[in-house]
Amino acid sequence: MTPPNAHSTAELPLQRLDRVVIRFAGDSGDGMQLTGDQFTRTTALVGNDLATLPDFPAEIRAPAGTRPGVSGFQLQFASEEIHTPGDAPDVLVAMNPAALMVNIGAVVAGGIVIVNSDSFKDADLKKAKCATNPLTDGTLAGFRVIEIAMNTRVAEALAESPLSSRDKQQCKNLYTLGLLYWVYSRPLDATLDWVQKKFASKPEVAAANLMALRAGYNAGDIHELFQGRYEVPKANLAPGTYRNVMGNQALAIGLVAGAELANTKPVFCSYPITPASSVLETMATYKHFGVVTIQAEDEIAAICAAIGASFAGKLGMTCTSGPGMALKTEAMGLAVMTELPLVILDIQRAGPSTGMPTKVEQSDLLQSVFGRNGDTPMPVLAISRPSDAFEMAIEACRIAVRYMTPVILLSDNFIANGAEPWKLPDLAQLAPFPVEYKTGGQPNFDVYARNADGSRPWVKPGTPSMMFRLGGLEKAPHGNISYDPQNHQHMTNMRHAKVAKVADSIPTPAVDGDASGDLLVVGWGSSVGILTQAVLNARREGLAVSRLHLRHVWPLPHGLDAIFGRFRQILVPEMNVMQMCRLLRSELPKHDYVPYNKVTGQPFLVSEMEAVITRQLQAQKKG
Repeated sequence: MTPPNAHSTAELPLQRLDRVVIRFAGDSGDGMQLTGDQFTRTTALVGNDLATLPDFPAEIRAPAGTRPGVSGFQLQFASEEIHTPGDAPDVLVAMNPAALMVNIGAVVAGGIVIVNSDSFKDADLKKAKCATNPLTDGTLAGFRVIEIAMNTRVAEALAESPLSSRDKQQCKNLYTLGLLYWVYSRPLDATLDWVQKKFASKPEVAAANLMALRAGYNAGDIHELFQGRYEVPKANLAPGTYRNVMGNQALAIGLVAGAELANTKPVFCSYPITPASSVLETMATYKHFGVVTIQAEDEIAAICAAIGASFAGKLGMTCTSGPGMALKTEAMGLAVMTELPLVILDIQRAGPSTGMPTKVEQSDLLQSVFGRNGDTPMPVLAISRPSDAFEMAIEACRIAVRYMTPVILLSDNFIANGAEPWKLPDLAQLAPFPVEYKTGGQPNFDVYARNADGSRPWVKPGTPSMMFRLGGLEKAPHGNISYDPQNHQHMTNMRHAKVAKVADSIPTPAVDGDASGDLLVVGWGSSVGILTQAVLNARREGLAVSRLHLRHVWPLPHGLDAIFGRFRQILVPEMNVMQMCRLLRSELPKHDYVPYNKVTGQPFLVSEMEAVITRQLQAQKKG
């Protein structure tokens, strides 16, 4: 769409690109996340494949203009299938000196740097700890720099608006968005509609944002800032209906679908914590699907309420991050002892303690598998990307109700706030797994009797003639408290055996590439896109490398031992310190595992992993 007052751009060259990586960066109050989100939504509607990486400051409100307060949003969009948000931005939009200095090191050589020159005054430079002005001291040599006095331009565009000067400046992110829409031939329609709906009750604010958006769009022509425009053609994606989805959104949708497929109702009990809070917020919008949400007063109350819901015959669910997992562990033991279905979501973040709340890490794996008192076995699953969250949420529900067990589903900050196109599933192809409540009317029945899966019966309290006991103290099969040593051995064995049998109903992961070779890259969780692209690039260079990705991490799937045996070495990249590598060495010890670990709070880069693969294969040749 071209705005009504836009100038003609017919005389400017239109250059076609296969892919572009853009990073928006500014102060927390500059609206960079909103800008990136709107660019993402519009790009999804255009039909490009895309992937995003929001990067939030950890502080709730760091001092304006300082480096700790920089908020970023990176987006890669392409005319072909992509797997990552990109290693390095082709374009950096920096709203102030702090945003520029934090991000300039990542920009590709010769890349475009768009700066708000109005924010490079002496006071701004001082806040950003810049001894000299990076616009004039040679810092930007080698980049194509476009200086725009955005504050001034926005003030001019909104001269007739009744808003205060300060409120007008809140619109400069829409000005920036409009400019980038013009540069990359994006339509305005979706954002125009969004602004009108967002500020429907504040018409003056809506009008100002619409004017700023259009002014930014027109600025590309009027001020001749760029030598031309760019176009990234629509991607050739598989036929179907797509929507842009973030990981936590897809996770919530999957939980609702999982409960529906189980023919029960979800009760979602949670306590707000970054980066998990938006799952609770999204679940609260699905009341019309019978979803009950409870925002508890703390993490312990949240999981105990969820356990209570499962005891009553609903499917209890709770969501947290690493610090909250630590608080929930005693109640997790209660869920294991009572053998109730429960879905526990852990949206991982960098630790330990409160660590870096807005940064990414995969460091809760061993906590999830082993981190509870006593022998407390639980299945553990891991989401690999935003669109995968839907399917894995359903899988967690399936395992929970089939095996009458709590299930931990791991995600992380990269997945939670990242976005990508999601092909909507054919609902008719989603296999139901309806629960069966025991209603046989058998007084003094064995509440811990076992079926073929090793699961006990699920009985709703108050079922006529079906009185039973559950609790945290060890029980005999009939439900009475028992301190008998042999009974405790038996019940512990049964709980472990039940979780081990989960492996019988999960698939063996497929190998991407040759079935045998010099190196197999084994990943889990959110590294899937980076590892996919890195291995693909390495194979194009003729390297003998393949890839396997784990979504079921405990118990491990059947067949891994045979697969690993066909490769000389197993490379295990993780955003932690050897957690999956230790797990594989303990369970499948006869193979040669090579760890590669990163705990910077940032995801792997494709180029980084390509270099690791190349070095390892060269090391093999040297013996």
